[in-house]
Amino acid sequence: FVERQIHFCLSKPELLPTSMFSFLSRLTRSHQTYPLQVSDGGRFAAGFVGGAGDCVVRSVAIAARLPYRQVYEDLREANARYAQERDNKLSRMLQQRGSSPRNGNHRNVFHEYILQQGFEWVPTMKVGVGCQVHLRPNELPKGTLIVKVSKHLTTVIDGVLHDTHDPSRRGCRCVYGYYIKNS
Repeated sequence: FVERQIHFCLSKPELLPTSMFSFLSRLTRSHQTYPLQVSDGGRFAAGFVGGAGDCVVRSVAIAARLPYRQVYEDLREANARYAQERDNKLSRMLQQRGSSPRNGNHRNVFHEYILQQGFEWVPTMKVGVGCQVHLRPNELPKGTLIVKVSKHLTTVIDGVLHDTHDPSRRGCRCVYGYYIKNS
């Protein structure tokens, strides 16, 4: 019963009690968010169809202004190389499921690739400190960014979010770090 009331209150912040559940009002605030430019990064134009967990390929293609297929193939080759050259849990998983970047890429593989495209990594989260930066225009710099949030990469170019959906969670999504394009 209490759980239903809390859920109801969160969906209708004006009905939050001012005493016991007042701490929940912080969860209902809306923040400044980026405008969204819906983009698949050239996936459809490259002949790919259907859904995919391809945020790494999409983000790099958009931010680096590279053809989707080129980034896809580069990351497929990087996955295959990693699986062949390493002996760890990730390399064994890549050997089992294949090197296709269609269903995601691991940071151990894509990090170097993004750096090679002329980006610099800027961490925004430290162990034990908690979230300090959110996916909001007033908390990230201007320019071309590939932003790392939980289980997703997205692209922000000159204050506009480029993705297939808005991953910002109304400005509440924590940013782990971002790659910024060197000038």
